[in-house]
Amino acid sequence: MAQYETVLNELVKATGIEGASLVSMDGLPISSVLPPDTEEDKVAAMSAALLSLGERVVEELKKGALEQITIKGNHGYIVITGIKEDAVLTTLTSEEAKLGLVYIEIKKAKEKLESML
Repeated sequence: MAQYETVLNELVKATGIEGASLVSMDGLPISSVLPPDTEEDKVAAMSAALLSLGERVVEELKKGALEQITIKGNHGYIVITGIKEDAVLTTLTSEEAKLGLVYIEIKKAKEKLESML
């Protein structure tokens, strides 16, 4: 678990990233570095459900394999990324975040996490 938390901490230190969570495909928390007022269990369950739904939508509409889901709120973004067939990486950003840079940092973290799982 500490190895995952190290990767998540590195990700959170990136520009505009406020928190990150690694969860199982069943919606159970594996490791997270989230803001204090964020409920880890809810983030885990919703992340897995959204990734699963996104995969079905992409498949149904014949758009290939799902890479990422980006949700924009008026206070920031949530980026949900599959890690192999094993886990989901959820990243929270501020509204000022530069999404291009965020995506680069997520890709780096994804590669590290894939080698660990």
